[in-house]
Amino acid sequence: MKTWFTYIVRCVDNSLYTGISIDVEKRIKLHNSGLGAAYTRSHKPVTLVWKEKAKSSTAARKREAQIKKLTKSMKEDLIA
Repeated sequence: MKTWFTYIVRCVDNSLYTGISIDVEKRIKLHNSGLGAAYTRSHKPVTLVWKEKAKSSTAARKREAQIKKLTKSMKEDLIA
């Protein structure tokens, strides 16, 4: 069974991007190479600032959706 993660990266402009992956380090490399999400293509380089294990891809997606609803201040609190 694969381990899924929900993660947050900080972009070069200090914005935060939330995503999911089974291989976070590889995903960060994709974001920084310009092959990741459309948002991070124009906000690179990105740095991993937070990650959390999930029990399944569904759980990771639900957590991602929860985090995306948070304000930036609330995301900063989560990261801290």
